[in-house]
This record gives sequence, structure tokens and C-alpha cells, in this order.
Amino acid sequence: MGRGIAERFLDAGATVVICGRKPPEVAPHGATHDADFVAADVRDPDQVAALIATVVERHGHLDVVVNNAGGSPAVNAADASPRFSESIIRLNLLGPLHVAREANAVMQTQPAGGVIINIGSVSGLRPTPATAAYGAAKAGLANLTTTLAVEWAPKVRVNIVTAGMVETEQTELFYGDAAGVAAVGATVPIGRLATPRQIGDACLFVASSLASYMTGGSLLIHGGGERPAYLAQSTAALPDGP
Repeated sequence: MGRGIAERFLDAGATVVICGRKPPEVAPHGATHDADFVAADVRDPDQVAALIATVVERHGHLDVVVNNAGGSPAVNAADASPRFSESIIRLNLLGPLHVAREANAVMQTQPAGGVIINIGSVSGLRPTPATAAYGAAKAGLANLTTTLAVEWAPKVRVNIVTAGMVETEQTELFYGDAAGVAAVGATVPIGRLATPRQIGDACLFVASSLASYMTGGSLLIHGGGERPAYLAQSTAALPDGP
């Protein structure tokens, strides 16, 4: 999903810096230039501070940050160790906080301020069996977004793009083979899973002047959500869509 977001910004003409513990095998690329890379683990505040300092040193300013790092393997809460749960929360909640704090410190000094976009998940809005710590962290990220938007206004806008199910190279870990992915996609009103680029489209909108009055907001990109389970069992004459 990070690649889809990065390439969407590259295609729009932005200078893009990506980070990770190690560089990708192939850097995200746009029509005219590729993404820059800085090694950093967002769970480590010192590495985050060095990341932001490097971006400013190389490029002179920082206009938009997208907090996309996150995720979780599937583990039932009863089987997850305390260390595992803490690591998931560090990645999905504390990591974005560390990045946002360092970015805000730079953006507050810039005439045009800046925009911080957190990537949320519908897992933070509904039960998430097998990813309890992840869902709780994403719920916390939504609250963090609204709080930072109030604290850092008017110079810095802070919003969350809340993604539904997205088809990525790891989709099979949760949805199975191609048939499973198609079956899961059929439960979404729009009829399929999102693409990473569509999440990038939403981020580009939130970062743009078209969303200049949007802060503390959530943009829900989930294809209409998930069809309620009771509809599959109901014997009432209910509409079944087009």
C-alpha cells in the first residue's frame, strides 16, 4: 500500500521520500523520477528524528507526511504474548506519533505549514478477530488524529484516511488464494477490494488545497463497507442490490 501511495504522489510531481528498516528491492517510481530512500525504524524515536532531519537537510522543507507503516500477523488474542502485542502497538500507534511529532516541529516553522496523514483501518472501527492489538492501535490512531489536529492547528492539518480491505502482495495471508480474494471482494458493496493506488488517490486529495479546510477528519475508503452478515441468513424479502 505504501508503494501505491508513493507512486501516486510521484505521478503528481511531488518529491517523495520513503523510509523502512531496509530499502525496497525496487524503489517506487513515477513518470519522471523515483522516490528517495532513508533507512529508519519508526518505532525508534531517535531514528525518526534522524529521518526528519535528513529529509529537511536534503530537500529544505517537509510539506506532507503519510504515516503508512503498520500491520500485524494474524494471532488470536489469547495466544499472543505480551511482547508481541506491545510490538504491534508500537508500530501502529506510537510509530505514527513519533513521526508526527518530529514532522510538526518542522512544519510549524514553515510559512505554509504542512499536512500529516495517518493511514487508519476499518479494523479500528469494528471487531478484528486475530488482530486485536492492531485493531485497538488503529482505534487509538483515530483518536490521536483528532487530538493532534486541535493541538497543531491552524498551521498543520492532521487527518486520517481509513482504509477498508486492500489487495496487496500479502492479501493471501488473510483472504487465501485468488478464489478466496474474489469471494471476500464480493462481500463489499462495490464488488472488489481496493487497490493501493486508490488509497494513494485519497491521500493526494487530503494533502491538496482541495482539502484545505479539512483537519481532524476521517476519509473512509472502504467500497461501501461489508455487507451485514445477517442478510445472508434472513428469510425476509429484502433488497439484494442491483
